[in-house]
Amino acid sequence: SKQGYRVLKSSRPLRALEIAGEEAVDIVLSDFRMPEMSGVELLAALKRRNPGIEVIIMTAYGSVESAIEAMKLGAADYITKPVDLHRLQIMIRNILERKQLISENRLLRTQLSERFAFQGIISQSSTMAQVMNIAGRVASSNATVLVTGETGTGKELIAKAVHFASSRREQPFIVVNCAALPETLLESELFGHEKGAFTGADRLRRGRFEMAAGGTLFIDEVGEIPLSLQVKLLRVLQEKTYERVGSSTSLVADVRIVAATNRDLESMISEGSFRPDLYYRLNVVSIRIPPLRDRRDDIPPLIDLFLQRFSNENGKRITGISREAMDVLMKYSYPGNIRELENIVQQSVVLSRSSTITRDDLPIRVSEPPHPEACGKDEMQGTFTEKVEAFEQAMILGAMKATGNVQTRAAELLGISERHLRYKLKKYGLK
Repeated sequence: SKQGYRVLKSSRPLRALEIAGEEAVDIVLSDFRMPEMSGVELLAALKRRNPGIEVIIMTAYGSVESAIEAMKLGAADYITKPVDLHRLQIMIRNILERKQLISENRLLRTQLSERFAFQGIISQSSTMAQVMNIAGRVASSNATVLVTGETGTGKELIAKAVHFASSRREQPFIVVNCAALPETLLESELFGHEKGAFTGADRLRRGRFEMAAGGTLFIDEVGEIPLSLQVKLLRVLQEKTYERVGSSTSLVADVRIVAATNRDLESMISEGSFRPDLYYRLNVVSIRIPPLRDRRDDIPPLIDLFLQRFSNENGKRITGISREAMDVLMKYSYPGNIRELENIVQQSVVLSRSSTITRDDLPIRVSEPPHPEACGKDEMQGTFTEKVEAFEQAMILGAMKATGNVQTRAAELLGISERHLRYKLKKYGLK
């Protein structure tokens, strides 16, 4: 009581069961040998009534057998008489901290499930309704899913919604972005490695497949996986086993695979840069997310969502957006899709000087987009390939300029991977 706990006492086990049924009890401290029933029998009865009640058994008979019996039935801990009060306080504090963590974890899982549920995805368009319909039907299965679409369309959001609507929702959702990792590290990142497997491997490392055991592994930018590693990924999908780098011991891959790409894998197959057998293994169920410019009905509700979020984050009271500004945003092409719209709204909220977002608050590239008729006649000369390459160069230069020559952001704006952008920069000799 001096430690601030509310204490309820009973000299009889049967009365203790009644109290546990009437009151919200977190922890029970019980003797081992008692009239009416033993401490182990009381423990079993308490657990049948409420598995959340933690029990500490106290006994003068500190035998290993009685301790094992109590722990097997779910005792939180075991202490011998004479009771060390300091040790007992530590036990109680540890149990309550663990219960708090479990409660917070359960709440977090519920919040995540609600946040990434299909109902939490902002959508009003008929095209997205079809996407949600397919994703909802495939969620309950164990089938491999391939999500395609331009960068920024929300592929990971759909993947999370599939996971949290599946029977694996209580297990991990693990992400690996193949475009963000060098080829030399990607294999180790996926499958893990043994200590000493290569220079710098100073300890055993679990891979993403191992971390996702029982849950879902989201392989983002799967089109960036090199051919040499595609063979190993195919084997995992076929045989459900893999080995860490530097090991010959097979591990079971109990994971559901959801892969995503913004690249045309069928064209890559024709070019010989993607294995057709891997493609068919990944593409059991295909979900294509349309770009934002093809589902403009979703723009207003997304703007409302982002306005509320960034107003709260920046301590501003933005009540809405002017008709002129909304008209500009509805006509914009969004090469960066939802991610770009989010960026536009965030920038507008930060720069706004009133409670309403106006056209002047929007980024210049949005409010004053380039017009096709501004192109000179010379730019329309040359072969089809030359014109396509000239257009590509102009887009790349524009993206690099708009992002201050930050390749990662420029790639996002263009809807391609950073590795793909580096290839184009090298091809055209751009800096």
